[in-house]
Amino acid sequence: MKATIERLISAALAALPDDLLSAQARALPPDVERTRDASHGDYASNVAMRHAKAARCNPRQLAEAIIAALPMDPAVAKVEIAGPGFINFHLSDAAYYAEVGAILDRGTEYGRQPIGSGEKVLLEFVSANPTGPLHVGHGRHAAFGAALANLLSAAGHTVHREYYINDAGRQVDILAVSVWTRYLERLGEPVTLPSNGYKGDYLLPIAAGLEAEYSHKFRRSAEEVVSNLPPDEPQGGDKEAYIDALIARMRVLLGDSDVAAVVDHALAGMVAGIRGDLAEMGVTFDRWYSERSLATSGAIEEALRRLDQAGHTYRKDGALWFRASAFGDDEDRVVERENGARTYFASDIAYHLDKRLRGFDRLIDVLGADHHGYVARVRGGLAAMGEPPESLEVTLLQLVNLYRGDVKVAMGKREGNFVTLRQLRHEVGNDACRFYFVMRSHDQTLDFDLELAKSRSSENPVYYIQYAHARVASVLRQLADRGFVHDPARGRAALDRLVYPHERRLMVAMTRYPEVITLAAATRSPHTLVNYLRDLANEFHAAYSAGNDNPDLRVIVDDEAAREARLVLFTAARQVLRNGLAMLGVSAPETM
Repeated sequence: MKATIERLISAALAALPDDLLSAQARALPPDVERTRDASHGDYASNVAMRHAKAARCNPRQLAEAIIAALPMDPAVAKVEIAGPGFINFHLSDAAYYAEVGAILDRGTEYGRQPIGSGEKVLLEFVSANPTGPLHVGHGRHAAFGAALANLLSAAGHTVHREYYINDAGRQVDILAVSVWTRYLERLGEPVTLPSNGYKGDYLLPIAAGLEAEYSHKFRRSAEEVVSNLPPDEPQGGDKEAYIDALIARMRVLLGDSDVAAVVDHALAGMVAGIRGDLAEMGVTFDRWYSERSLATSGAIEEALRRLDQAGHTYRKDGALWFRASAFGDDEDRVVERENGARTYFASDIAYHLDKRLRGFDRLIDVLGADHHGYVARVRGGLAAMGEPPESLEVTLLQLVNLYRGDVKVAMGKREGNFVTLRQLRHEVGNDACRFYFVMRSHDQTLDFDLELAKSRSSENPVYYIQYAHARVASVLRQLADRGFVHDPARGRAALDRLVYPHERRLMVAMTRYPEVITLAAATRSPHTLVNYLRDLANEFHAAYSAGNDNPDLRVIVDDEAAREARLVLFTAARQVLRNGLAMLGVSAPETM
């Protein structure tokens, strides 16, 4: 419906004489918004005020010229000028009746629009280090990324969902030595888990699996393992120095091939758990991309070659540096250490170059709030390698606070005292998790209220919205119980019987859905859809309850035309609710 108004204004601008408005100004897309006050119509445009200076005339005069040039359209009942030059459009009842029919005709496709023109988007999200199970913070990333992917797809983009597995580097070595220590404990060796290791019980089954697969192959005596190592932190030493020494000792005692086997076993166990948790939450990916593959595929070599050929690297103190400061970063960055090891930054820019080489137009990374500096340096890397820096877009998500009563739950992966995503899902359910994680804008801290999420009341927004959907099914069951059979064609022919204010408000609310999808996708804001669904559910419940005080306003009445029209209205509302909930990954139950 908004597109119809935009089309009419564009046609009117195109019809204006050249001496009034230039062709360049007339070609600009018009700004059209829903009005906040129904008395001002359905849509308003500031197009006259926007172009008045270029037209060298008063905005209201230009508004009159635009209105005079508007093509006739049955969707528009009245057009008027308001205030300093706003053009207000009042839609006809027939326009809303036609849109109700369009909802029913398009079904699950309603709201989908080809605005993105097939732009290829690689959306990377979650990408949590495989050193522990997913916690509630990762759940927010999963719900946000999955909802955003659905929205972008609905807006016409071609979306590829990707999880980047950080399976290289020091944190993987720490994971391996932590698993090996647990393995030795199982075999009766009195080796204490390092204070800087991963302490959670989630490593116990992985250590058990290591024993089951390899028996005593990796067993070494406690004396061999810890003799002559520097003291750990509890003994007054440095925890970093101790764990580095323990990792080095593991390499000496086991050798590279056996260390690789321990690493692979630990990673496989952790990634399998992460995959399972996300799949059970309804979050899936098109590709799980291994960081280690960047080295084996030659992607890092290609990135460094491009930087070197363009003259953007130099040697200093034996290390290879990228002139990142020339591309907006606050300092230059090491890409290869003096020992030949490539840095995380080298992997990052190689990964994003690979994304571009795979043909993706837009790269969207969903990252934690602590990645502010990441954006400029990776964009700089892309620019230095000859790729458009603006192709990278980073959305930073703020933290999640989980409360049990008045007590904030601590979250620390290394200590193992966090609440896992699996525990949260089992307590409140997938629907509440998917919904609550996207209730707030990504740039706001989210306080997750466990008690509210589990409640079955109108105070719980996900329950309130799902209940609206289930109420339609309840009405249809009541209809059958009273011996009536719904005739959708009869109802669509009788939509002019929907004359009450609450019916009009419900029609207006549900026909906003395509605009909300467009806005939520363009602004990367799934919470916009959440707010809309709450508003729609509110209008639905109000329309349903109108019959509480006046029996003539009930849905199931003896007047066949009125009954069928209201059933069509309600089933169309149900379709929009179902479509919106599906975008968020939330179910639309028939009963509550």
